[in-house]
Amino acid sequence: MSNIRVLVTGADGFIGSHLTEMLVRDGYETRAFVMYNSLNSWGWLDRAPKDLAGQFEVVAGDIRDPHGIAEAMEGVDIVLHLAALIAIPFSYCSPDAYVQTNMTGTLNVLQAARRLGTSRVVSTSTSEVYGTAQFVPISEEHPLNAQSPYAATKVGADQMALSFQRSFETPIAVLRPFNTYGPRQSARAVIPTIISQIAAGSRKIKLGSLTPTRDFTFVRDTARGFIQAMRCDAAVGRVTNIGSGFEISIADTVTVIAEAMGVEVEVVPDESRMRPEASEVERLFASTEVARELFGWKPDFGSRDGFLRGLAETAEWFQDPANLAAYKTDCYNI
Repeated sequence: MSNIRVLVTGADGFIGSHLTEMLVRDGYETRAFVMYNSLNSWGWLDRAPKDLAGQFEVVAGDIRDPHGIAEAMEGVDIVLHLAALIAIPFSYCSPDAYVQTNMTGTLNVLQAARRLGTSRVVSTSTSEVYGTAQFVPISEEHPLNAQSPYAATKVGADQMALSFQRSFETPIAVLRPFNTYGPRQSARAVIPTIISQIAAGSRKIKLGSLTPTRDFTFVRDTARGFIQAMRCDAAVGRVTNIGSGFEISIADTVTVIAEAMGVEVEVVPDESRMRPEASEVERLFASTEVARELFGWKPDFGSRDGFLRGLAETAEWFQDPANLAAYKTDCYNI
């Protein structure tokens, strides 16, 4: 695999950094596309394990710049496209930024892939495109129902990617993860919000709605889904769900985390963390039969037992003072 060159966009982020490290360990020649900033920060890749130092190339740029991403894709066989704005609350504040990043950014990758003859592109979707489940488990045939500006831009990006495969035979696969969690995740997501508040010493946990259910998928399972999908010819032109096969409410998630961390907590409702009523996705629960059939994927952290193991690893990571210091646990991160 050392002669297969893979570019990861959004490699500085939560899932992207785990995926970059997994690719390197699997022997792929890996290029990481990170968001340019004046501090020359590579995001979470700055904290990559020491044994991976110097084992991947880093290119800084902006996914919204068609020339920069095309240059980063030169000489690459496979592109795993993860770069995106993903926080749902911020999409209420700045929807235009989501259109530019998620839709135009994806278009930039697709145009470059078409021109360069890239062998494979895997574009990242999200379970949010389904909206509240109309039936469960949610298969890839479930209707699309964007309930937030973020979800709407991801629907647009997905459809643009699939249209390039149909129109130009650009080899595109769309991977649709459900609620990925794990070490390094932003506190805008519910699991790190809960864990980081507890780890910082709070026993009154500020949260939004407790009734929605989610299919939480551990980050290494998601990363492995990308690698298996990029190697599967049958995934081209298809959408593939990645999930855990386990559904749990936010209220029960709080209870499980508190038990795992050996504390008793009280949930304090915070109106600022509530989505608008019609925008809240009440239920997500994935069918992953297509992933199993196409490329043999199944979660290592599936079912309730796997969820508990994933939570334990995540809580241990957040409880390391060096990691917790990267989070502002006393304020709401939209």
